[in-house]
Amino acid sequence: MRISCPPNLIPAPGQYLLASDGSGSPLPVPVLYTDFAPDGFIAAPPVPTAWIPGQELHLRGPLGRGFELPISARRVALVAFDNPPVLLRGLIGPALRQDAAVVLVSDSSSEWLPDEVEVQPLSALADVMSWADYMALDAAREHLYQLGERLGWFNQDNAERTKRAVLQEAQILVRTLMPCGGLAECGVCSVRLKSGWKLACKDGPVLDWRELG
Repeated sequence: MRISCPPNLIPAPGQYLLASDGSGSPLPVPVLYTDFAPDGFIAAPPVPTAWIPGQELHLRGPLGRGFELPISARRVALVAFDNPPVLLRGLIGPALRQDAAVVLVSDSSSEWLPDEVEVQPLSALADVMSWADYMALDAAREHLYQLGERLGWFNQDNAERTKRAVLQEAQILVRTLMPCGGLAECGVCSVRLKSGWKLACKDGPVLDWRELG
């Protein structure tokens, strides 16, 4: 869905807006960025089926912490663990503009990709992780443990983990419900990190992988 809005309301990749349609629904809908569009942006699915072209939405944001692509990154891996890679699409253009090689790791269809982007299945994740100097990942909160196992978080000693953290930067977009957008601190979106419980709506939804490992 294309949403027209002022430039200051366009979220960065990984950030979100809260959108309501004035229908009286008690909870707004988190809307995340997937690509640029004239006078606005393309919202990542899913969006409510009741929204129709030309409908006016009330938007609040941008909210939360998005991805921070290092300007030094030259080998960028985008990992869609359990979802089509739409939420990572917004990083492709910036990565290519800084002459980075980009690999998408996903088992979902990816017809919309530029020719410069290489595609690998999730079975190649370990090799891609060793190659990349920056990784952006997308996973549902309930699948973080499975992702951690695939990345080897739970079978390394502290020295090996520290070495990996120094050699590689990585961030994870944690997909979860974020109904209050940080206003009520309701705890619905809480994520347990090494430093304690954090709220995805305020401290994320993009988090440093070292906090989750």
